[in-house]
Amino acid sequence: MVGQGSVNHNSRKFHAKNTDPERSHLNVTYCQENIKTVYRELFDEALERYNAKQTRADRRIEDYYEKIRSGKQEKPFHEIILQVGNRDDMSADSEEGQLAAAVLDEYMKGFQERNPQLRVFSAHLHMDEATPHLHIDFVPFTTGSKRGLDTRVSLKQALAAQGFQGGTRGDTEWSQWVRSEKEQLSLVMERHGIEWEDKGTHDKHLSVLDYKKEQRAKEIAVLETVKAEKESQVESQERRLKELAPAVKNMERLAADFSTDPEEILPEPGTLETGRAYREKKAKPLLAQIVKVLRSLYLAYVELRGKFERLQGDYGRVRESNARLSDRLQEVKLENKALRQVSADYERVKRAFGPEQVEVAVQADKQREQAEKGRKRPRRSVDRGER
Repeated sequence: MVGQGSVNHNSRKFHAKNTDPERSHLNVTYCQENIKTVYRELFDEALERYNAKQTRADRRIEDYYEKIRSGKQEKPFHEIILQVGNRDDMSADSEEGQLAAAVLDEYMKGFQERNPQLRVFSAHLHMDEATPHLHIDFVPFTTGSKRGLDTRVSLKQALAAQGFQGGTRGDTEWSQWVRSEKEQLSLVMERHGIEWEDKGTHDKHLSVLDYKKEQRAKEIAVLETVKAEKESQVESQERRLKELAPAVKNMERLAADFSTDPEEILPEPGTLETGRAYREKKAKPLLAQIVKVLRSLYLAYVELRGKFERLQGDYGRVRESNARLSDRLQEVKLENKALRQVSADYERVKRAFGPEQVEVAVQADKQREQAEKGRKRPRRSVDRGER
C-alpha cells in the first residue's frame, strides 16, 4: 500500500481507535528522525551552491523543506505500508503473526541498502493492531541535477538512478519499483516457508510472462466489451438526435407562425355586427385560444430544446470516452503483442539449451545485475553519532 504518511501516528504519539495500547510495547522502531534535520543533511550544501548562483533575491530559497512542502511538484516524503497475510491467517497475537513480523523485520533490514536514493527517516513495525505491518517513510532524492538544486527531491529521478526506467503509463518507474520490492518481500517469505498466493490469478503455476499475458488478454476483453457498449451508445444518441432535430425545427416554425400580425388571423366581422358583439363573441375567444396554445407550445418547446441540448452534451461525452477507450485498447494490444514475442523467444531459448540450463543462466544474470548495482551505487553511510 501507499500511505498518506503520519509520522506521529506511526511513532504512537497518539493512538487511533484500531490500536491496542496494551500491546504497543511490542512495536519495533527502526528509525525516527526529524524530517527537517534529514532535509538539512541531504540538501543544505546543494542549497548553498544554488543560492550562491542567484543574482536576484526573489529566486533564492531560504528553506528547501518549506518550498517542497508548500509546492505541488513533489511531496516532502513518501510512505509505503507492507503486510503479510491478514487478520484471519496472520493475526498479530498468534504464532503466525510472529512469523509475519519476522518476515517484515528481515525485509526492513535490507531496504535502505537496496534503495540508496530513498532516504529512510521513519520506520515502524506495528504489533498493536489486528495484523503485523510495516510503515516506511522516506525522502527520494537525486544528485547531479541540471536544473534547480544539483541535489534535490525527485521520486522519478531517484527510482531512475536505481535502474527503474519508466515506459508506458501503466509501467512507470514507481510501478516497476513496487513490483521489484514485492519480489524482494516474496523471497524473504520463501526463506521463512511462506508461499505468496497471488490474488490476481487462480493458476498458481503460471510464469511471470504468462501471467502478464493473461492479465493483458483479460484487460483487452474488458476494453472490447466496454468499447462495444460505448459504440452502441453513440449510435443510439445519433439516432435520437436525428429524431429530435425535425421536432425542434417544427416547434420553431410553429412559434414563428403564432408570432405574426394578429390581424392576419382574426375573422372578419359579420354584416351589421356591432363592435362589442364582435369583441365578445369572436375576438376574445380567439385570443384566449391563441394565448393558451402559445403557452403550451412555448413550454413544450423549452422542454424539448433542453432535452436536445442535454442529449448533444451526452453525445459529445460518449464520443470522447469512446476515443479514449480506443487509444487504451490499442496500447494494451501492443503490450500484449510484445509480451507474446518475449515469451516465444524465451521458449525457443529453453528448447535450444534446455530448461535447466536456462534457469541457471537467468539466476546467474540476476545475481550479476544485483552485484553491479551494489558497486555503482555504494551505500550512503551516516555516522550515528552525528545525527
